[in-house]
Amino acid sequence: MAVVVAVFAGYLVLMVMLPTKAYKQTWLPELRAHTTTTYFGTNQGATFLVFTSPLLLIALLGCVYIHLGRKSRNNNISTKSGEVDQRVEIWKRPVIVKGLGIVSRIELAFFTMFIALLLWNMATYLHNDFAKITPKSAAKTGEKVWEAKLEMAALRLGLVGNIVLSLLFFPVTRGSSVLPLMGITSEGSIKYHIWLGHIVMALFTAHGFSYIIYWAATRQLSQMVKWENTGVANVAGELSLLSGLVLWATTFPKIRRKMFELFFYTHHLYILFVFFFALHVGISYTSIMLPGFFLFIIDRYLRFLQSRRHVRLMSARVLPCQAVELNFSKAKGLSYTPTSIMFMNVPSISKLQWHPFTISSSSNLESDKISVVIKGEGKWSNKLNELLASPSSLERLDVSIEGPYGPASTDFLRHDLLVMVSGGSGITPFISITRELIHAGETLKCKTPKILLITAFKNSADLTMLDLIFPISGAPPQLSNTSLQVEAFVTREKPTTATPQDLEKKATRTIWFKPSPLDAPLTPILGQNNWLWLGAIIVSSFIIYLIFIGILTRYYIYPIDHNTNKIYSSAKRVVLHILFICIGIVIAATAAFLWNKNRNAKETTQIQNMEGATPMSSPNSWYYNADREMESLPQESLMQSVNVHYGERPDLKKYLFERKESSVGVLVCGPKKLRHDVAKICSSGLAANLHFESISFSW
Repeated sequence: MAVVVAVFAGYLVLMVMLPTKAYKQTWLPELRAHTTTTYFGTNQGATFLVFTSPLLLIALLGCVYIHLGRKSRNNNISTKSGEVDQRVEIWKRPVIVKGLGIVSRIELAFFTMFIALLLWNMATYLHNDFAKITPKSAAKTGEKVWEAKLEMAALRLGLVGNIVLSLLFFPVTRGSSVLPLMGITSEGSIKYHIWLGHIVMALFTAHGFSYIIYWAATRQLSQMVKWENTGVANVAGELSLLSGLVLWATTFPKIRRKMFELFFYTHHLYILFVFFFALHVGISYTSIMLPGFFLFIIDRYLRFLQSRRHVRLMSARVLPCQAVELNFSKAKGLSYTPTSIMFMNVPSISKLQWHPFTISSSSNLESDKISVVIKGEGKWSNKLNELLASPSSLERLDVSIEGPYGPASTDFLRHDLLVMVSGGSGITPFISITRELIHAGETLKCKTPKILLITAFKNSADLTMLDLIFPISGAPPQLSNTSLQVEAFVTREKPTTATPQDLEKKATRTIWFKPSPLDAPLTPILGQNNWLWLGAIIVSSFIIYLIFIGILTRYYIYPIDHNTNKIYSSAKRVVLHILFICIGIVIAATAAFLWNKNRNAKETTQIQNMEGATPMSSPNSWYYNADREMESLPQESLMQSVNVHYGERPDLKKYLFERKESSVGVLVCGPKKLRHDVAKICSSGLAANLHFESISFSW
């Protein structure tokens, strides 16, 4: 870890020095003098050394660090105990910032420092450049002073934008080894991607329009249609900006929520955005943002390989509140932590759409099964409910999965009490946490925190979501060593006397699907040593790329160009680099995938044989309420812990401030207002024992 910190610190120093005269006049010439070769040219070797290799080294060290850390843990819940470090907790307290949402103080501090870095770069660039622009120097080029300054400012806006672009893809690399090093999950880092996306598009838009204004003022609008053979390609830059603007326009919350499909499909324009960006600036300058995009492409290709096979869907629990729990078969070697997510695709609904869902099962409590809960709140989920409502026409359902993705570890055991506040379908991640704590308390006999679940529903039918706290099958868990209290609020109804017909309508029904030889249990894509395999893919794919491009440069490009960068086409060079990057990733990732697929095949065959030998369904593959008798015992013990309140909302201040335990972990999932209300209470400082857990469950 110390090596990672040292490498990253060096990278930050480089970013600070980038706009200074010392870097341009001393550091850069010295670097080029020692890295210019006939294999990588004049600029490429220096860029690989100072911009590309440090971040790839951090990713590699992260793989090793996480692998060693996971081997040292016997289960997915950290067993840390003792007093909470109050100095750390102060920095982790939530702050609500308009435009940013709920952020911790440490997140706000880093965001402020990042903005300061961008301002430093822009201010230093302009200070040094404007000092050279005088009426005399501007007159030599036939320009006015303000026109010369505008051109220079436009150029520097693009350079500063590239710093932001270099970080843009790290937060959306789901299988990243960089994010866990900082204690961040792929789901929780989406907000960073959103922030960076807005900043980079604002800078690039200002960069492009500043140049257009400059060309119009100096009567050079013909520059807009120029594509230099060995210089900056203006047309490529305009195409990149146009792709980015279309993508950017659909990312704002109102459009994204109301027209998700439009947002989803236009987001694939990032391919054109990056491709034309590389053509615009050339491969040497593109290498500054290459590490993040390189790691993202590796992750994206591995996800593609995993998604090619349909996963065995075992059963579905259909609730009367338009929610369904899907239970998939999985290999016992696949483990995940509570609050993990996975992405799901149902081709019969949409072949292209992938939707994220929080996993509701526990890999310790349910070793051969993985579950998600889906609430009917949109077109896609409503279509799924319609499919499951037609028993006569459906015996199996094709489903593909990417993931699961989640935190490397969790530390819920460090608290004396866990208060989990949810609204509607926000209860889903808390089901996973509750099951994991039940396992720790009942099976491992660990001392677990008390659990207080405060959940709000609109209608009484939504109370059936509480049925999902216990798994659908297996030995019913007991609650002898686990203290669970549920305060359920039905906000839009008053208590009524339910008739037998009403109870029947609110009954949960279970659907068992027929096993199919075409489906397979969900397995870890790179095996149980997935982090080591990921590190091997990163290293080998980059080495393959360097070998190919080195040979090409030495024996094809160098004889033509002789390292002048003035003869061989920049566009052709970019295309060849992109081609060899893709070839390296495909070779390394495919080899690792196939090796682990063959190793997983034996366990997959055993699971399929067991399923085939033990029919789980009637001839028409449907059982209605077949498991109610089995579930009755745990459900009775659960209902003894549930208090239902009708026609009111929870008094969150009362529930949180009255807790006297020394350490209270507070988790919240649900509507924006609910999340903000809980964050305000925890950040007020009126109760020092409240510790807001910065876990994100929302996009």
